[in-house]
Amino acid sequence: MKTTLDKFVSKTRQTSGPFVKASQGKTRVSILGMLAACTTFSAPAFAGSAEPAVIETAPVAVAPQEPVTTFGGDWTGGYVGLGLGSLDIDGSGTAGGDDITYGLHGGYDYDFGRFVVGGELEFDGTDIDLGGAATADSVTRLKLRGGYDLGRTLIYATAGAAEVDTSLGSDTGAFGGIGAAYQINDRFYVGGEVLRHRFEDIGGSGVNADATSISLRGGLRF
Repeated sequence: MKTTLDKFVSKTRQTSGPFVKASQGKTRVSILGMLAACTTFSAPAFAGSAEPAVIETAPVAVAPQEPVTTFGGDWTGGYVGLGLGSLDIDGSGTAGGDDITYGLHGGYDYDFGRFVVGGELEFDGTDIDLGGAATADSVTRLKLRGGYDLGRTLIYATAGAAEVDTSLGSDTGAFGGIGAAYQINDRFYVGGEVLRHRFEDIGGSGVNADATSISLRGGLRF
């Protein structure tokens, strides 16, 4: 016969059996959860250690820019310069002759963008024998000019009053012509002019004269 102690142990085992099995099942579930968690947290770490992928982009074509067209340089300002040329005088009767001229000039221009206007005072010295009847010593001109701005080049028309000084006396007449100037740089320029003059009754002598001048010029702008 089983003793009372044996019965108690046997009964205890029968009663605790299901709880032991349940505890073992829960233990297995806990272990699996821990493994899954470790796997979850360790995956980003390994992923972070990998080198980032390099994405190659195709080169972007840049459309060429069209050059900006500008009209004219800046001709606004004053200028002074020297001139060298010739003067041909055709007077009444046998009065006439030609010779070189040398002089100086100064003026001011204002540039409106494409068009330039300005004024100038010019003096040319000379020594022209007018067929033995007289000599011409100088021509002084007061000019107005207006032209078209081509950048470093200015083409213009000019007109005004001119005074010729001769051994017979002096006379004031009109003149007109064309010219061109070129900016070598921001300070220096060169150019040329062709002018046509008309003088009447020079010094009260009754001598009339037409004169044509051609000159090369150069100077300093400021």
